[in-house]
Amino acid sequence: MNILVINCGSSSLKYQLIDMAKEEVLAKGLVERIGIEGSVIKHETMGKEEVKIQEEMKDHKRALELVLSSLTNKDYGAVESLDAIDAVGHRVVHGGEAFADSVIINDEVMKAINDNVEIAPLHNPPNIMGIEACSELMKDVPQVAVFDTAFHQTMPEKNYIYGLPYEYYEKYKVRRYGFHGTSHKYVTEKAAELLNKPVNEVNLITCHLGNGSSITAVENGKSMDSSMGFTPLEGLVMGTRTGNLDPAIITFLMEKENLNPEEMSNLMNKKSGVLGISGVSSDFRDLEDAAKDNHRAQLALDIFESNVRKFIGAYFATLDHVDAIVFTAGVGENSISMRASIVEGLKNLGLKIDDKRNDIRGKAQEISAGDSSVKIFVIPTNEELMIAKETLALTQK
Repeated sequence: MNILVINCGSSSLKYQLIDMAKEEVLAKGLVERIGIEGSVIKHETMGKEEVKIQEEMKDHKRALELVLSSLTNKDYGAVESLDAIDAVGHRVVHGGEAFADSVIINDEVMKAINDNVEIAPLHNPPNIMGIEACSELMKDVPQVAVFDTAFHQTMPEKNYIYGLPYEYYEKYKVRRYGFHGTSHKYVTEKAAELLNKPVNEVNLITCHLGNGSSITAVENGKSMDSSMGFTPLEGLVMGTRTGNLDPAIITFLMEKENLNPEEMSNLMNKKSGVLGISGVSSDFRDLEDAAKDNHRAQLALDIFESNVRKFIGAYFATLDHVDAIVFTAGVGENSISMRASIVEGLKNLGLKIDDKRNDIRGKAQEISAGDSSVKIFVIPTNEELMIAKETLALTQK
């Protein structure tokens, strides 16, 4: 069974065509600058050279037309016709309280996704455009929505209600939702395999560390607390996002800098985090290169590391016991020095890293020392495969 995985951004689109019999990627690609001058597709079928297709794409429908054409191209495509695509799995960022699992898309599901646009205005609209375009171009092919928030719907009320008047939860559903759920779920399942335990018996702290970062406390295979909140802005200091801050700072800066709500949101989401602290970059690799001679670059790294340790420590206190800590995503999988620094700061909990084991990038492996109180793993995330698995399970039913 071949499943096409679609991840739509506001002006971009990532895709993978996966053969689920072997869990192998047949083709993948990235569409950039949708609706902007200079639109381009970078397409690669496994075993063939990457091709770039530069053509104007005024909207997501046109982008998907070119993606489907690329997948079926006789020279650089992966399949002979669209009949070889059995289902489409869509990443949808915000499912609100409506969805605790992935679902086959119908009119009722689309209404619920649209209802969440108000609390995810940057993410849900492009997700909706991708679904609508695929539904129009592939009328008889099942479409599945896989939600970033679904995995976290198992959080108990005490961990998702904010200290606001309860009426705002009742009226507007203002609560902690958590994000990166597809990634946290994927590495939870992989960690259970490495621990040789059933997934419903593992307690983990999963650290999705990248330009966007979140940490989740997993109890018996289910999310019971997570660092991101009502939006992906809460929690850790990130590439360009503030993470946690005193709410009074927002009104203070709006008054001092004469900022409207949209400008303040843009400042917190796109100009802050390690970029704002360092003044150098939102890319952690650039910060590591600059840190030797740049105090603010080193400060940004130190603040990020401290943030991660605080959440890991808090979740140690939250969980009855911890079987393993998992590092994943761009920084978690690839930054040897960041993993080492984080664990070094947790030695009071008995955590120890093995420097030789830790000398890896992008490979699933235990990196803890033999006398560490808790096992520590690096597990590369694979959100596309997780989306494909969820899609396969639903459409086979």
